Amino acid sequence: MNFARNPFEARCILASVFLCAISVYGADAPYNSASISGLGARNIGSAAMSGRISAIAGVREPSGKITLYVGSASGGVWKSDDSGTRYRPVFDEQPVQSIGAIALDPKNSKNVWVGTGESWTRNSVSIGDGIYKSTDGGETWSRAGLEKSERIGRITVDPRNSETVFAAVPGALWSDSPDRGLYKTTDGGKRWQQ
Repeated sequence: MNFARNPFEARCILASVFLCAISVYGADAPYNSASISGLGARNIGSAAMSGRISAIAGVREPSGKITLYVGSASGGVWKSDDSGTRYRPVFDEQPVQSIGAIALDPKNSKNVWVGTGESWTRNSVSIGDGIYKSTDGGETWSRAGLEKSERIGRITVDPRNSETVFAAVPGALWSDSPDRGLYKTTDGGKRWQQ
């Protein structure tokens, strides 16, 4: 074969030899923690769900300290009893960790309402499974309806009646959703009306 006459064939053969050599030598490279030990953490923005804060609610206690509840896009609900100095997870035992809304009862701050499924329209969202309620400051939780709503954007407790609660439900993000709308309960979450 005369390579001078057919340069295309010569390039194809050389490329094949080169690719074979790379695959043979590349497979022998050891991979261990020392290979990446020099890499440090870096901020990649809010593209990933893990650190996004999606809801916050708080109240000043009679002692003067502030109790805060913080919900994240995929990390559940966190509570601080010391004005935000330290936080502890209080929603980890629930089957969903995507939080869209948190509301405190103005008459009794031990009554905490959590809407699951973050409400933002973006490339990475996680859906929820309705509303949860705690009557002991986040120590225990019970389901309070709207399980098929996927995303709860806002919850408001009527300051005159703790049993009356409103929920803004964006519903399914990328499709029609019969569950989309404003909901109201007058019995503490047992029944909701759209």
